[in-house]
Amino acid sequence: MDNRAARLRQARLDAGFETAAAAAEAYGWNRNTYASNENGNAPYSWRRARDYGAAFSVRPEWLYDAQGPAAGQPGPAPVIGRVGADPGGEVLLAGGQAQPEFAPLPPGGTERAVALRVTGHSMRGLADDGALIYFEDQRTPPSPDMLGQVVVVELDTGEVLVKRLLRGGAPGRFDLESLAGPTRRDAQLRWAAHITAIVPPWQARRILLSGD
Repeated sequence: MDNRAARLRQARLDAGFETAAAAAEAYGWNRNTYASNENGNAPYSWRRARDYGAAFSVRPEWLYDAQGPAAGQPGPAPVIGRVGADPGGEVLLAGGQAQPEFAPLPPGGTERAVALRVTGHSMRGLADDGALIYFEDQRTPPSPDMLGQVVVVELDTGEVLVKRLLRGGAPGRFDLESLAGPTRRDAQLRWAAHITAIVPPWQARRILLSGD
């Protein structure tokens, strides 16, 4: 059993669940998937760590990569992907096997804070190559105050993008304006999130931390 799996098992036991099956049933998780995550046969992703951490009342960064204490104040924000390599504003989410990176929480950041690293120059005017873009990973529908703002969105196709949010041609649809590419019309969104902070490249280089 690897250390990540061992931490998950310990968190589950500390939360009062005697078996993996009991925890999976309580939270509606697939039993086989959870069991494989806990016994180390299938290392779990950062997104899974967020779910498991919330369920077992431990910090996900500790669960995922032993960053900081198991509980307490929110730890550093994970860098979950890269954006800006193409003019479409597409986010390339980090794979589960890549060495994780973390950055300090921005002002007002919570345990839901995450960051994106800007790659390339297609986002010039918002964030330069090497900058960090923070947002709160809350998975909530677009709100009226997001209209006209550059936000992070997930489409019903599963694509995650950084775009300016505009009203679409029908209720529940949105136009997504790129900084350097064509506008996507009448998109259907799963969620949208405000950008909470942008750290310039020179500062980002100073504050980034790599996981072990």
